[in-house]
Amino acid sequence: MTARKIILDCDPGHDDAIAMLMANAHPNIDLLGITIVAGNQTLAKTTTNALNVAQLLDINTKIYPGMPQPLVREQVVAGNVHGKTGLDGPTFPALHRTAEKKNGVQFIIDTLMASDGDVTLVPTGPLTNIATAMRTEPLIIPKIQEIVLMGGAYGTGNFTPSAEFNIFADPEAAHVVFKSGVPIVMMGLDLTNQTICTPDIIERMEAIGNKAGKLFGDLMRFTLKTQFEEFGLKAGPIHDATTIGYLIDPSLFETQDMFVEVDINRGPCYGRTVCDENSVLKQQPNAKVGKGINHDGFFDLVADCIKTY
Repeated sequence: MTARKIILDCDPGHDDAIAMLMANAHPNIDLLGITIVAGNQTLAKTTTNALNVAQLLDINTKIYPGMPQPLVREQVVAGNVHGKTGLDGPTFPALHRTAEKKNGVQFIIDTLMASDGDVTLVPTGPLTNIATAMRTEPLIIPKIQEIVLMGGAYGTGNFTPSAEFNIFADPEAAHVVFKSGVPIVMMGLDLTNQTICTPDIIERMEAIGNKAGKLFGDLMRFTLKTQFEEFGLKAGPIHDATTIGYLIDPSLFETQDMFVEVDINRGPCYGRTVCDENSVLKQQPNAKVGKGINHDGFFDLVADCIKTY
């Protein structure tokens, strides 16, 4: 199997860190670069978090900071879930890795323009970098093989009753991306909340006995507490890592083709991904929306990735 060429666009973030771990580890993924966006925390913090994870796990892929603010709305962060640093829990050694000087948006543009249309974008944070790249250089749009993103929900949200955090953090950017015509796979809360990482799973990964297993445990033990306090969940889902899991083994996932649009009106549904599950609008579907996941198979895949370290 030919490895999928991807750019991972993330805002680490506990689950983003696990997405990084998996994308670097698996032979089915060719990780071309990691671009960083403001989201779970400010850009300075999410960049530092990415560098810390990359240094700890010897991920040699270059890291490119991108957009520090949403396109239009005021900035929001998810410190209630990810803590003051955006990656509370683990302790990292002194940081010596440095980010690239090229902006992440420019890296996305340059990589796509030089490609043969075989690069997949994998955004696991707000879609600011992707939308900015599309508007800066529209010629990249037909060059994108696919966008596999974590964000949205066809049910209820987690940051407002209507909206999931990544989309709510920059609804206008999400609007641009979903209207772009690029093939989209949407891993929303309806699917990602099925990846509950209970203490027995954490212990399984820690028992692998390497630095990746320890990092996994440190990350997910922190979210055990915050996910219960914020959402009443018995443990933390690994939302963002489902994107990498899908690219490695799509047979683990159930999706449905739907027409999706993003509510950018400044009302109670601001940031909602309106998913036409029953095709009442008779619009051409623009996304494959995640509905179900093979829980055990997914965590077997996570374990396989951790073992490579």
